[in-house]
Amino acid sequence: MLGHRLSEWCGHGPILEEDIALTNIALDLVGQATLLLGRAGAVEGKGRDADALAYLRTDRGYRNAHMVELPKGDFGFTIVRQFLFSVYSMHQLEALQSCADADLAGIAAKALKETRYHVRHSAEWVVRLGDGTDESHGRAQDALDELWRYTGELFTTDAVEQKLVPQKFAVESSTLQDPWMRDVSDVIARATLRMPGEVYQQRGGRSGIHTEHLGVMLAEMQVLPRTHPGAKW
Repeated sequence: MLGHRLSEWCGHGPILEEDIALTNIALDLVGQATLLLGRAGAVEGKGRDADALAYLRTDRGYRNAHMVELPKGDFGFTIVRQFLFSVYSMHQLEALQSCADADLAGIAAKALKETRYHVRHSAEWVVRLGDGTDESHGRAQDALDELWRYTGELFTTDAVEQKLVPQKFAVESSTLQDPWMRDVSDVIARATLRMPGEVYQQRGGRSGIHTEHLGVMLAEMQVLPRTHPGAKW
């Protein structure tokens, strides 16, 4: 989902270098998703490959956090979202390197190298925007305030995860919150931004209940494979 949102910046980045950087990060995320969906299809054993899982599920079949399906917004919103999610993803992938599933552990190790770059790149931009002009500071703060209500969902542990954690096939998401908060707080302080206060945390994405934005996104993503089933390109 986040890879698709970043791809919407292709040709619209504020500067050429950042246009290319965002596109490359989008490719990284789509590549990671392809590997994970491929492994999921193999474990499921129902003959569904990565494309089937990506393009032939309805919105209720998706279990992504709400944060990543929100519209791309302005550049400040995109950067702050990328930073918040990348820090979470980095800590999750670090833990998954010790996964009992060798294939998943290998995917995590590969994706971690990319994600560390995503963290570094987005953190530098958060500091640049937050400690920049009044305009960039205000937009970055607005984005942080708006996105904060979606961060709690990243650390929610569901029934599936509770079953898999003892078998070392998954990471307990709640254990990632403290290191995530430490890293995020450090960058927010360096960016001269204000840490948001306690707000109601949105839930539902990981149980298949999504915002209206996901349905619109899937209609765009899935139109070609649904119009021409089984086509190869």
